[in-house]
Amino acid sequence: MKRYDALVIGTGCAGYNAADRLYSLGVKNIAIVTEGRLCGTSRNTGSDKQTYYKLSLCGGEGDSVRELASTLYGGGGVMGEHALCEAAYSTRCFMRLVELGVPFPSNEYGEYAGYKTDHDPRTRATSAGPLTSKYMTEALERSVLEHGIEIIDDTQVIKIITEEGAVRGVACVSVLTGEISVIGCGSVILCTGGPAGIYKNTVYPQSQHGSTGLAIDAGALLSNMEEWQYGIASTDFRWNLSGTYQQVLPRYISVSPDGSETEFLYDALGKDSLGLIFLKGYQWPFDTGKADGSSKIDLLVAQQIKNGRRVYLDYTKNPKGLESGFSALPYEAYSYLQKSGALFGTPVQRLKKMNEGAIELYAAHGIDLYKDRLRAAVCAQHCNGGIAVDENWQTRVKGLYAAGEAAGTFGVYRPGGSALNSTQVGSLRAAEHIAEHGCESENEPYYEPPRIKYGQSNIELISAELKAEMSRCADHDRKTEQMKRLLEKVSRLLDGFFDLTVISGREELPALFRLYDTALTQRAVLSAMICSAEKIGTHGSAFVDGMPNVQDGVRTTRTLTDRDFSYIEPVSAMPDPELWFETLLKRQKDKMK
Repeated sequence: MKRYDALVIGTGCAGYNAADRLYSLGVKNIAIVTEGRLCGTSRNTGSDKQTYYKLSLCGGEGDSVRELASTLYGGGGVMGEHALCEAAYSTRCFMRLVELGVPFPSNEYGEYAGYKTDHDPRTRATSAGPLTSKYMTEALERSVLEHGIEIIDDTQVIKIITEEGAVRGVACVSVLTGEISVIGCGSVILCTGGPAGIYKNTVYPQSQHGSTGLAIDAGALLSNMEEWQYGIASTDFRWNLSGTYQQVLPRYISVSPDGSETEFLYDALGKDSLGLIFLKGYQWPFDTGKADGSSKIDLLVAQQIKNGRRVYLDYTKNPKGLESGFSALPYEAYSYLQKSGALFGTPVQRLKKMNEGAIELYAAHGIDLYKDRLRAAVCAQHCNGGIAVDENWQTRVKGLYAAGEAAGTFGVYRPGGSALNSTQVGSLRAAEHIAEHGCESENEPYYEPPRIKYGQSNIELISAELKAEMSRCADHDRKTEQMKRLLEKVSRLLDGFFDLTVISGREELPALFRLYDTALTQRAVLSAMICSAEKIGTHGSAFVDGMPNVQDGVRTTRTLTDRDFSYIEPVSAMPDPELWFETLLKRQKDKMK
């Protein structure tokens, strides 16, 4: 049996950074375990201009760590220690990526240009283009490979083995052969992304599944699992239709089963639809606070789909309302397009002028925006909640850490791009804690596989049914009674999971354990959503039982979930740590002794 001091699960931005940081901190008996080195969200997703959020590093506009922390904390439902850490570490982590070769734009004097993203009061956002997280992943991967850190590929972790509340190792299954093995370790950093596999309507890449269930099964708490981001995305090739994709004003087409078409946004909103489509670029995530504004588009798109119709974005022709010219646009949209030199032509022609890479991206996946429409839906894009962690990104299970989207460090809202900063900060904090406190484990991990039933497989059928029901009643438009019935259904499945599921052969073992992980996560998400629906109601991205958002002020609580039981507790205040230089200098010298 192989044994390591620490294991990292996942090969995205967080996973590679965790391993790279552990190595640089002197923890070198480590390995990365992944079911697919080239899979996952970090390497396979983006947007028109994928954002990285950090402290302002250009111009004369003032900023500070405490101001950035206050912005993150002001999203609501956020723990103070997480907000402060993610602000304080942001520059250090960003500059590390720059040194590794991620091509963030800077001027000739070394200032890193910024722009304003959603929920951002300043201009802290930056980007390396549509594939920022891919560039980050590749740069961090190069560093890991240069260090010679072992990557155990094609291996799916199916259980985190614990003893007396502490990590002892992991059990794995080969995605190629179905063979089960055990690896010993003292610490695990879970960097497997968000729970991508729980919905039918999702913009997560098909190679991304998530492994939140591993933490649930190991005994970790979850935080804010009802808090998500949803938005309009293409579904044949999964990609966020944010930013320029909306600002060039595509047509929104609804097609009935018999093939008849309608521009449903114009039919419902008239010329106001033009301004709202433009705003959807800035305000891409669905927000119940904007249900009478740009998020009205999400509700109308979702309603068309629930009525059995298909929705497409068409870039080949201008939408209704522009027949008389661009003077029909509201001032903000007109001014933006004018400054961009794009007051002409069709949506795809404007897109070429403003962001040609957005066209090339789809062309690389066989979709020609000069002639092809994009089938779209309101899709799950990011879970703002996740596994509950402390200020060191450690769960309540000793030796089990979570970083990146797997960790529940955000709440109701977050600035666009803050998730990429979180991948770097959380994994660094975990690595520092492991390096300082040790991670050796002498006890041999023991794992007894469950008894599996073989026959005519029902895995795909069960999985598809649960995902469809989650998208039907537990996405941005939530129905409390339907969620309760679905929770009962998922709970019954889990109560007798290995008696109720059947696989055709060992090659389906990875899919079987993936379904178990997904069902554990769906149960926890439903529990959190029901608790939130009954105690908070409509807020953030959660439109509950058709009721309006009447929330007043920033949310000062969070929802914790222990397997299938959820409850509300206050969030922690922003820390007020020591800042006197001489005191900190002495503390540092004492550490070095």
